Amino acid sequence: MSNHLEILRESLTDANIQHELLDDSTLLVTVPGEKKLYTNVIFKVSEKTLSINAFVIRKPDQNVEKVHDWLLRHNAANYLLSYAINELGDVYLVGRLPIALVSKEEVDRILGAIHEYCDASFNILLELGFVDAIRREWAWRLSRGESVANLEAFKHLQS
Repeated sequence: MSNHLEILRESLTDANIQHELLDDSTLLVTVPGEKKLYTNVIFKVSEKTLSINAFVIRKPDQNVEKVHDWLLRHNAANYLLSYAINELGDVYLVGRLPIALVSKEEVDRILGAIHEYCDASFNILLELGFVDAIRREWAWRLSRGESVANLEAFKHLQS
């Protein structure tokens, strides 16, 4: 196991961040949040880089152009990570860091950035890309007498 992977694992353990070794160069990391309860992240260590790939949301059902516009406008202010879409249209945060810069301090900054960018954007992106689905879910739950507690952030969408 590489020294850089060990630094990464130690940093995650010190930060009390759940992680699992997938192979000799890859970690699956679970970053906790508030609005988005957790973000799954893949950290891949190679000879030259640390690659970061964090799932944000699945492909939007609607307003795709507005979602992409929001993502692009926010990329300019992000540290190390950029919003990107995969071949299915799902949204990720991606980044690459020279392996020589991997340190406990840098891992802490990366974890903070993942938390901030995923958590702060989550409800905004859901509202932009899934507003009709949120309204349908709200109505369906009310019709069945079920809790809408985890939809409270979207209460303003109800007519």
